[in-house]
Amino acid sequence: MYKIAILGDRDSIYGFATLGMETFPVDDIESGERTLKTLAAKDYAIIYITEDLMAKISDEVAKYNDQRLPAIIPIPGVAERNGAAMENLQKLVIQAVGSDIFGND
Repeated sequence: MYKIAILGDRDSIYGFATLGMETFPVDDIESGERTLKTLAAKDYAIIYITEDLMAKISDEVAKYNDQRLPAIIPIPGVAERNGAAMENLQKLVIQAVGSDIFGND
């Protein structure tokens, strides 16, 4: 059975544990890359990752862009937000419905 993981700074991901998701707090780039590799090699179909961490380990994340699984989805963190989560959502919506429903055409 596939699982869902949340990867990022402790403050941003702490609440997801109450939803039954497995959280993986990371403090630096090296542990973020290492944890992402480990999760991708296991039965994690969806890996949510904070925007800030995703920006820092973008080269590692890019390795999974053309793979069916895992789906790596950015989420806003509590400290820094760079708009990556909204941008990703917009791309997915355009791909699914063929139009930018956010009105940014």
